[in-house]
Amino acid sequence: MTFLVSLLYYLPMDDHWRQTHLGRLLGHAMRRFDARVLALMAHNIEVPLALSNLAAREQVSAAHVHITRHLAPAGSRLTDLAGRAGMTKQAMGALVDQCEAWGLVRREPDPLDARARKVVFTPAGLAWRQAFKDAVAQAEAEFRAEVGNEVATVVMIGLEAYAGGAGLEA
Repeated sequence: MTFLVSLLYYLPMDDHWRQTHLGRLLGHAMRRFDARVLALMAHNIEVPLALSNLAAREQVSAAHVHITRHLAPAGSRLTDLAGRAGMTKQAMGALVDQCEAWGLVRREPDPLDARARKVVFTPAGLAWRQAFKDAVAQAEAEFRAEVGNEVATVVMIGLEAYAGGAGLEA
């Protein structure tokens, strides 16, 4: 019995799964996609120069893109924005503060509740949002070109099914 235990100790372990499981591959793919979107935004002439420079210097992260992804066109309360992004209200508040300092968003009174405030895009923020939309479309087209249209379609359908529609409403 001791011999078998010793033998198992020296046999190489199959660790391939740790680097190639679905979750890890999805994470790598998401980071690559988000990095490409930010790179495209950094070079978009429609993006205000200060914001383009922030993106080019990698000062804008995927966390900042949460605001771009989840802020409703008519504006959102901070709690709703945080909920859609899957973040705490405090973390989203810090991101909104930073995006407000950059001129992407502003806070204004909520016409439905005098105690509440809404986060809305500024004109520069709307240009940023459009640049985000354009960059996502280009990154998706690049993905399709790299893996083929059929594979890309199957991946999209599979991910939508797996995600169960989560986050697809905003």
